[in-house]
Amino acid sequence: MVFGEMINVEIFAILARVERMSEIEASGPNEAQIEYWNSWMGERWVQNQEDLDQLLAPLSEAAISAAGVRRNERALDVGCGCGATSLVMADRGAITTGIDVSRPMLEHARTRAEGRSNLEFVLADAALHGFNGDFDLMFSRFGVMFFVEPVSAFANLRTALRSGGRVCFLCWQPADRNPWVSVPMAAVLQFLPPSEPVDPRAPGPFAFGDADYVSDILTQAGFDDVQAAPLERPLSLGQNATIAAEFVTRIGPVSRVLVDLDEARRNELVAEVRTTLSPYERAEGVALGAACWIVTAVNP
Repeated sequence: MVFGEMINVEIFAILARVERMSEIEASGPNEAQIEYWNSWMGERWVQNQEDLDQLLAPLSEAAISAAGVRRNERALDVGCGCGATSLVMADRGAITTGIDVSRPMLEHARTRAEGRSNLEFVLADAALHGFNGDFDLMFSRFGVMFFVEPVSAFANLRTALRSGGRVCFLCWQPADRNPWVSVPMAAVLQFLPPSEPVDPRAPGPFAFGDADYVSDILTQAGFDDVQAAPLERPLSLGQNATIAAEFVTRIGPVSRVLVDLDEARRNELVAEVRTTLSPYERAEGVALGAACWIVTAVNP
């Protein structure tokens, strides 16, 4: 197995192990995700909202530009989280609705949105929510890769759009095409137990890494003119290796390894990540590459 393939396998295995830890009380096919994003992880994303928005800003700006947000059109932001992209679309004049399953993140989003009459947030599972077919645009920044039944979920999301309505969302390319994840992850592989085989298309950040697979999902869901354009940008992880290591072990795929580690092992892991990131230090900080797809489609 080549190193890139190994990184992909290990990351999928990590995410699968963490997801299985949550015994949930929510209902529906996405119950594990609902429980997960209403647990400590949702609170952690709220606590790190500013850093995460700054990290993802270069990707968000490109995707919103590709979406062509228009004044007075109705825009749906799926998996809106703490509301960063919803706020941008509303500030550009769109009548915006953000939808997410995470109560803590939506509470934070509503606080950030105070004073905007053209922005609302809905706590619901977008895969099952009853829509009225009145949206002009369905947008998402890394919020649509977590559906257990993606074809069914996108078929439901299509009911949110009027005829001719547009889709534009960001999803990650495979992990080995994302050094901002794969480089620090390489430092922690020694801490992990042997991985069981995991479906690379199981719900998770990199589930939509294969553009042909994504195109097939949207086509089966009834969308036309499905396209996936590559987007690559450097992401700034911190001013130096110490700050960058603390950040990537606090939030994101690498941080999920820490769920199984005691404090001593955690400190050892952070030190390993810091050492691994040190060669990437520059005067402007530590930046590593990110690769995504900007996926667009039309509701016929």
